[in-house]
Amino acid sequence: MERTRSFTWEDPKIGAEKARKMNGLDYLNAMDSGEIPPPPIIKTMDFTLDKIEKGQISFGFTPEEFHYNPIGTVHGGVIATILDSAMGCTIHSVLEEGIGYTTLELKINYLKTVTINSGKLTAVGKIIHVGKSTALVEAQLVDENGNVYAHAVSTCMILRK
Repeated sequence: MERTRSFTWEDPKIGAEKARKMNGLDYLNAMDSGEIPPPPIIKTMDFTLDKIEKGQISFGFTPEEFHYNPIGTVHGGVIATILDSAMGCTIHSVLEEGIGYTTLELKINYLKTVTINSGKLTAVGKIIHVGKSTALVEAQLVDENGNVYAHAVSTCMILRK
């Protein structure tokens, strides 16, 4: 059986340029409504932006074969990507116009194996602290029953004008 996958995306510069002129929450809501195209990583990994609230962002995905590593489970990098996305966007949701962020450090604990039998999983970000130059945020990857598959903590640098 041949397995194929294709997808399209829009120019990521469009969203990046608009991000500089909007506060983080408005930017994420504009992306969710389709006013701003999502970044290509969402299409590449087949993620969904599920929940947008100031200080809490959730991304979801349903594990598929194309997420697999050589040993037949979802690659840890896929899990790291969705957790990093949830944490970064959670920080972004509280930033004012013209203020950015970048990940300085990322630490993940993988707690359960993720396979195509795991069902839909959701990465939920939560702010621990936002200061003038750094922010601390966490995220958990959970299934529909609340079982935790992975937990991450990240330090982000706040990029002020």
